[in-house]
Amino acid sequence: MTAPGTADAAQPPQQPDGQPGPRRVRRAAGIYGVIVTASVIATAGTTLKTVQLVVAIFVTLLVYWLAEEYAQVGEHASAGHLPTWPRISAALVAKWPMVSASYIPLLTLLVARLFGATPPNAALVALIVCVGLLTFYGWAAARTAGLRGRALIGMTLAASAMGLLMVALKAVLPHLH
Repeated sequence: MTAPGTADAAQPPQQPDGQPGPRRVRRAAGIYGVIVTASVIATAGTTLKTVQLVVAIFVTLLVYWLAEEYAQVGEHASAGHLPTWPRISAALVAKWPMVSASYIPLLTLLVARLFGATPPNAALVALIVCVGLLTFYGWAAARTAGLRGRALIGMTLAASAMGLLMVALKAVLPHLH
């Protein structure tokens, strides 16, 4: 239970049907989208040309977005009932931030190239933006949870660590083949 007056006090952790609220679904989808974006940049940012990388990221996120809802429909079916089309479409809309979370890193990637960065360097700039976004998401989640002081700093640093892991992967992966 959260303390009265915190942001979560106005929003129950789950809806009556046991599902997370739409705001939490969107936030989680956005974080997941940034992580997938960073992962694709980390693994393909040194080998693909910029436009190919943008397409690879966007298509990968579309696949994950659709696969997430497909898995949910399969889960409902295995329980003996299928969700209605309005429920499926509402879930797809709620999870669209998984894809739209890539817009800022992709725009950064393209702008870096326009300003003369090489494709690998533009990918590194976009990856740094992903780290910044993950750091912000961690800080915002910690603030929403009412964390202060060391707990706030710890949550923010943990989110940053996820992004820094992607930077480390980018640095290591090209040397593995």
